[in-house]
Amino acid sequence: MTLTATEARAAKARAKDYKLADSGGLYLFITTKGAKSWRFKYRFAGKEKRLTFGLFPEVSLSAARDRRDDARAILRENKDPAVEAERRKLAAIAAAGATFKAVAEDWQRDEAPGWSPSHTARVRFRLERDLYPALGKMPIADITGPMVLRELRKIEKRGSIETAKRVKGYVVAIFKRAKGEHLVGADAVLGISEIGDALKPTPAGSKQPSLTKIEDLIELQRAVDRSTAGITTKLASRLIALTVVRVGVLRTATWDEFEGIDWDDPDAPAPDAMWRISASRMKLDVEDKGNEAFGHEVPLSTQAVALLRQLRSITGNRPFLFPGGKSWREPLSDSAISSLYKRMAGGAYKGRMVPHGWRSAFSTVMNERAAELSRDGDRMLIDMMLAHVPQGMSASEWAYNRARYLKPRRELGQAWADLLAN
Repeated sequence: MTLTATEARAAKARAKDYKLADSGGLYLFITTKGAKSWRFKYRFAGKEKRLTFGLFPEVSLSAARDRRDDARAILRENKDPAVEAERRKLAAIAAAGATFKAVAEDWQRDEAPGWSPSHTARVRFRLERDLYPALGKMPIADITGPMVLRELRKIEKRGSIETAKRVKGYVVAIFKRAKGEHLVGADAVLGISEIGDALKPTPAGSKQPSLTKIEDLIELQRAVDRSTAGITTKLASRLIALTVVRVGVLRTATWDEFEGIDWDDPDAPAPDAMWRISASRMKLDVEDKGNEAFGHEVPLSTQAVALLRQLRSITGNRPFLFPGGKSWREPLSDSAISSLYKRMAGGAYKGRMVPHGWRSAFSTVMNERAAELSRDGDRMLIDMMLAHVPQGMSASEWAYNRARYLKPRRELGQAWADLLAN
């Protein structure tokens, strides 16, 4: 016969501990002092074991039976209910201390080695300003998509549409970290990911502006040359135009990344001049930043080599090509070139061109040129020169393609430099 709740309440202390059986291994254990606890007897790996479910009447008879049934289900999966109970207990303790801020700080600490200092500072600033005040102290397991969306809406109200999207990306990455540590489930990550559909679309024309006519680009360079900016900033603007690398890569470039140039002989030819940029400095998925096969090689045009030789006489005794204005130990400010474009020529280029725009300019001009000359294969070369890694391409495939197409990439880069020199 099974135990009844009435029998459990009526059980009194005796001279010795005893138990009242229920069913399926469940029984009520009564001590000599009258304490009553639910226990479950089972066998696992050939050994008899016991699991305690709690005190009666705090844990009712029906609740104890539910826990027994759960334990028996675990046994059917060839798992030890006691071990699983301990694992859940530890997970609950960990989750209780796993606030959103704690997980976010761990995520930043581990990712920062693959980020530039400026990006690291931006991520920290945005989290501290936009998310920590409302969500920082909450257990990450308690945070829902609507809660995050509410904070992103506040960013949108400031007019920072793109920033809201970036911050949402940080939150997704943080939740993926939490999922890996078993602090949240896959549904939580999916719920955060899906709020992107509720964010405002990027307004038309709010992308980084760019000039796309060669004559306009040439005039821009002339305006840079006529400006009152320092010589290194002017040369930085011209080198980014010739190499179409990202601003962060350019301003943190070091002299040891360049090869194939005889610095002692300014007239020596440099047909194999190359700028080798490590994967850690490229805009890649975090897991690819540690794989040097995803590094980027920039074949240098004759114009780029001449510029570098001129720059070498100015900053060649410094590690950075473009040292900062305050200290040679720091690189050029990430806003130096963009600020120049905004103020020069009486503000004529403000809202029309930014340093990143050289990449769009190169893509537009050289794709139009490819169409005019029926050079269909140039499209792939253009993407490779912009370091656009095709989705799903492995490191070995990417390295092989770059090596295979080095000569045509060099020719295309020279053609681009020649257009700008007209």
